[in-house]
Amino acid sequence: MSLASLRDTLEMRQVPIYFVAMAAAGVLAWLWNGTTRLTVAIDPLLAFMLFVTFLQVPLTELTRALSNLRFLAALLIANFVAVPLLVALLLPWLPNDPLLRIGMLLVLLTPCIDYVVTFAHLGKANAKSLLASTPLLLALQMVLLPVYLGLFLGEAADGLVQLGPFLHAFLWLIALPLSLAALCQAWAARMRIGARLVERQTGHSDRTPYTFDVDSDIVLGSS
Repeated sequence: MSLASLRDTLEMRQVPIYFVAMAAAGVLAWLWNGTTRLTVAIDPLLAFMLFVTFLQVPLTELTRALSNLRFLAALLIANFVAVPLLVALLLPWLPNDPLLRIGMLLVLLTPCIDYVVTFAHLGKANAKSLLASTPLLLALQMVLLPVYLGLFLGEAADGLVQLGPFLHAFLWLIALPLSLAALCQAWAARMRIGARLVERQTGHSDRTPYTFDVDSDIVLGSS
């Protein structure tokens, strides 16, 4: 089985694979008390997954997506205006406990971009442009999330929200994987061995974007 066919099979059966993986993780955590030692692997694995995701987005596609002003405006307004307004309406019904509130706000204000791309791909929508916009969406989420948390939590955010994890996540989980992906694409454009490496990582030679389920709430992994 080629890498491309294996990848297509995994894409088609990703839902049962997720359930099996979660069940296996639950059993492992129940049987082995030392699973907390595996937390050091979270950041490197997230960085690698984001690197492979960004590797699927040719820089020309990123430029084209950013130049489509109507698409970009609809995307940014939906994510960073409409969603926060909806959260503001739901805020009175959220739990009063600050820790519970911050958890729910993280989920609501920084929705997983990978799910949106996956659903768009399965629904035959313009997943290509959406995937190309992923670096911008991730970066804006990292920049605006502390602002939103300060607005919605008020003084309670002072002791819960720290700048360090956000900077760490932006540098190591967005800037570094994106830069490495850009270097690999430049290498692939100049040398055949680079093109073969990119093909092996993405599973196809035409570099048509596919989706990886990468959680956009990467601050949680870097905290």
